[in-house]
Amino acid sequence: MTNSPANPVVWCEIPLRDIDRGIAFYKSVFDFSLTRDDTGPNPIAMFKDDMSGVSGHLYPGEPSAVGNGPTIHLIVPDTLEAAADRCRKAGGTVKSDPVPLPMGRFQYALDPDGNSIGLFEANAA
Repeated sequence: MTNSPANPVVWCEIPLRDIDRGIAFYKSVFDFSLTRDDTGPNPIAMFKDDMSGVSGHLYPGEPSAVGNGPTIHLIVPDTLEAAADRCRKAGGTVKSDPVPLPMGRFQYALDPDGNSIGLFEANAA
């Protein structure tokens, strides 16, 4: 049996040693409206306020060895260059030059905890 779902990725979780520092980093780089939520068994910060579509959250945890975990690509609110600059200023590390794709372009980066992330700029519609 072959399965070809429309959206095979449905959720991502990014572990952080310091969730408040992580919230500040992801807010700064991606302009997300992350809010710490302490109502569950562990604090989290959701990327979106609803459960529609693909999303995820930040949580306190131990990241993989620096840059050796999976890469989560997140859309930037403006240009790749501006996001890369914010990434550096917020304590992250940009690891590559821009990589062009048919649907946009991206750069590999590390957040302050060493999680591998992709800064993704979609082509203008």
